[in-house]
Amino acid sequence: MPNREPARKRLIIMPAHNEARNIGPVLAELKPLSQGADILVVDDRSTDNTASLAAEMGAEVVSLPCNLGYGGAVQTGFKYAVENGYDTAILMDADGQHDPSGIAALLEMVESQQADVALGSRFLGRMEYRASWLRRAGAFFFAEIVSWVMKQRITDPTSGFQALNANVLRFLARDNYPSDFPDADLLMLLFFTGFRVREVPVTMRERLSGQSMHASLRPIYYVVKMLLSIFIVLLRQRTHLNAKRSDQTKPGLPKVGTNA
Repeated sequence: MPNREPARKRLIIMPAHNEARNIGPVLAELKPLSQGADILVVDDRSTDNTASLAAEMGAEVVSLPCNLGYGGAVQTGFKYAVENGYDTAILMDADGQHDPSGIAALLEMVESQQADVALGSRFLGRMEYRASWLRRAGAFFFAEIVSWVMKQRITDPTSGFQALNANVLRFLARDNYPSDFPDADLLMLLFFTGFRVREVPVTMRERLSGQSMHASLRPIYYVVKMLLSIFIVLLRQRTHLNAKRSDQTKPGLPKVGTNA
């Protein structure tokens, strides 16, 4: 009989905060499109019954003792994936914005080893809602910065619909994940670390109900915070390169470009 590859362990990570009105329909739609993945809902200290509803729908639930914010909830999912030996994880929102029919393409990109991270792009696929001008301008602005730094075209750096392989999960399960808005700065960090990021067309929709974490004046905070985060990532990269060059030119060590 031909040798069969062992089945890959897949995990869908879904951070959720006060998504009781959305979590049931989202999980019902997700299950037949999950590609055999286990489903983990990370309840970020909700004040409603998000956790109990997710458990009733058959999802594994991790309830955080305090509100860590989006980044903290996502990193909790990464730690869970690493500790339980998952090969691939899919990150998606609990508000119905991410069409689960895109999961298969995201997994294919990572599991065929074309990329370490597959990033779902609404601009290569479909965006079935109208974003504010400020959000559209911010997405375009950061897409230009990330594309320039990474030397490849990135159209949707703010996408939270992703697939990640085990190496990236282990890296991000440590102290390498932003606490609130892990977007453009994270992609640049992954690039500088040597991970391959590729985009996949997906469909994104209006959230089913409730308020987005980018509502009100939060987009202004997001832009300021992201610019600072990008500056820090670039500064650390510059510092690392300078330190590397310094080590290579110390007495007794071969200089850069020599065969000594």
